Amino acid sequence: MTPLNYDDLRRLAKRRLPKIAFDFIEGGLDDEIGIDRNRQGIERHRIVPRYMVDVSKRTQTTELFGRTYAQPVGIAPTGGAALFRPGADLMLAAAARKANVPFIMSGASTDTIENLARVAPDHGWYQMYSAKDKSISLDMIRRSKDAGLSTLVITVDVPVHSNRERNKRNGFSRPLRMPLKTKMEALLHPGWMMDYYSNGGGTPMLSNWAPYAGPGAEKDPERVATFQSTQTTPPLDWTDIEKFRAAWPRKLVIKGIMHPGDAERAHKIGVDGLMVSNHGGRQLDRAPSPIEVLPAIRDAVGDKMTLMFDSGIRRGSDVVTAMCLGAKYCFVGRMTLYGVAAGGEAMAGTALNILKNEVDLVMGNMGAPDIKSLGPDFLMWDDQADLRRNTRP
Repeated sequence: MTPLNYDDLRRLAKRRLPKIAFDFIEGGLDDEIGIDRNRQGIERHRIVPRYMVDVSKRTQTTELFGRTYAQPVGIAPTGGAALFRPGADLMLAAAARKANVPFIMSGASTDTIENLARVAPDHGWYQMYSAKDKSISLDMIRRSKDAGLSTLVITVDVPVHSNRERNKRNGFSRPLRMPLKTKMEALLHPGWMMDYYSNGGGTPMLSNWAPYAGPGAEKDPERVATFQSTQTTPPLDWTDIEKFRAAWPRKLVIKGIMHPGDAERAHKIGVDGLMVSNHGGRQLDRAPSPIEVLPAIRDAVGDKMTLMFDSGIRRGSDVVTAMCLGAKYCFVGRMTLYGVAAGGEAMAGTALNILKNEVDLVMGNMGAPDIKSLGPDFLMWDDQADLRRNTRP
């Protein structure tokens, strides 16, 4: 099966992965209404086309932090990727490099900052979960700087662990102890089982955290995972962001900002960019969708900071909508994770290419030959009787 869209990639991943792994990607928390709200928030917007425009040549190359990328969609941080396919983190990095888009290595990745810099030196960013022991955070910043990475992303939207009920039902815990029914279901996925046990089984090694978990930890993935889980729900405050800003000399991004007041404060501290995100609907089920708050954040700091968007993107039209509302760049997590789970680096690249082709066709059909021309004038006005809103020549 050659995948044509997000749903095809999802089906291919579901076919290969056991329920415990697929549900980890697919799920949210509590009643999972946040995931639905992310989609509904995007889908309520309508793109109003402008015709008699020359769209015979179209470009979606996008500049972000001084670098030009081939399309306005990169790969968001997704933790534990090696559970879905061994080596998945670096496969995603390589796919991003080939597509000429950024890849953000997760703070819960199964490979290292140093290997990221080797595989994707010009495309790799690192996403950091602040540790309770701030010396660990500062050392990760040092390692990212020494590796030559251009951008550091600090995730702030996980103050405590969330109630992910799918994971609990499947026995996804630390240490990883699958109940019998979960193991029996996994037998229906022999390709995944072969990879899983050929790599030792159990929890994948969170390699970036191994140096801090004590002597011998680099040989004990469960110990490292337990250490990481106890370290990454610290009380993170603005003073910490100020310290990280002082320690990091390059582009600094905060991921998870959802309030204009927080955006303004981040600007005052000297943060370069924001990822407007609700963690893919995985942390606070009653949070608004990022697309709902994006215009207010744009109005607050949009001319002062670089705004990026993730959570809920499944189509190229979703990317276009977010950019019309003020995002300068977009990121996807589940779509490329489904791709790498289903078919490794090549299928992750296919996911990016699907979005690139969809964005291109949407731009052609809406009368936008250049990605830089996207703005609110292309979106349906709230008052349908007011045609004055779209008067752009």
